[in-house]
Amino acid sequence: MKSKATYKQIALSKPSFWDDIKVLVKLRLNILVVFSAVIAFLVLSPAPFSGFGVVILAIGGFLVTGAANALNQVLESDFDKLMKRTENRPVAAGRMKDSEAVLIAGLMAVVGVIMLCSFNALTGFLGMLSMILYAFVYTPLKRFSTLAVPVGAIPGALPMLIGATAATGEIGWIALLLFGIQFFWQFPHFWAIGWNGKDDYMNAGFKLLPERNGVIDPNVGLISMIYALLLIPISVGLFYFGVGGPISLSICVLAALYYTKSCWDFQKHKDTKHVKKMMYASFIYLPVVLIALLLPF
Repeated sequence: MKSKATYKQIALSKPSFWDDIKVLVKLRLNILVVFSAVIAFLVLSPAPFSGFGVVILAIGGFLVTGAANALNQVLESDFDKLMKRTENRPVAAGRMKDSEAVLIAGLMAVVGVIMLCSFNALTGFLGMLSMILYAFVYTPLKRFSTLAVPVGAIPGALPMLIGATAATGEIGWIALLLFGIQFFWQFPHFWAIGWNGKDDYMNAGFKLLPERNGVIDPNVGLISMIYALLLIPISVGLFYFGVGGPISLSICVLAALYYTKSCWDFQKHKDTKHVKKMMYASFIYLPVVLIALLLPF
């Protein structure tokens, strides 16, 4: 007979319902997505900006992104079981039924899209489009083609457009440049994560790295470096259109150069140590640049 202490240990080791919800919506990633949408909103909002608008955008964006992540885990539950990093997700581990996760996703999607539509129809449409592309195009495609990465980068960058259109009701040059930052940033980021967990991904049949004749492209670091360098002219373009000032531009350029160097170091060494540095550089780059874009000088 098991002791009370043993039962207590089992209870403590089992994630709570709210812990599972956090995993289902990919809480930390979701917060970064919402942060990027809010930054775009603030960059393009006429002063003084609407604090209520920020709250509605943040909640609506969080719910739509959470719905996309939940649907992703339902559709990939059989494959998540094959990877150590995902085998304990609530749907894959059997703690949550597919129907429960779909119901949660549906409720979040409806409420989230309605909240985004409160700004304008274009913002609501972009929110719905990002969810559809991520859950129903990117998710199945990554088992068949490396094109999944550029396809997945579109919904990954749409939060910038969502924040911009919530502020202005249209897609202008600044909105497109903001989209470009998050779009091109994702390639080294995706590939660093893909290379670091390549055994897991290969076991599940996911194609997340550039390939040549079925073999991982040995120049993945070099290709990543090119994408990181593209972030510099985009930053210059934002400065040209009046976003930020010389200090803001300098921070953006230095951050892109740091990101680029991490890609080049990985190209030279192609080892776990340097791919992790490239991954960490991607985590540093985006929030630093997003904050820098708000600087008026």
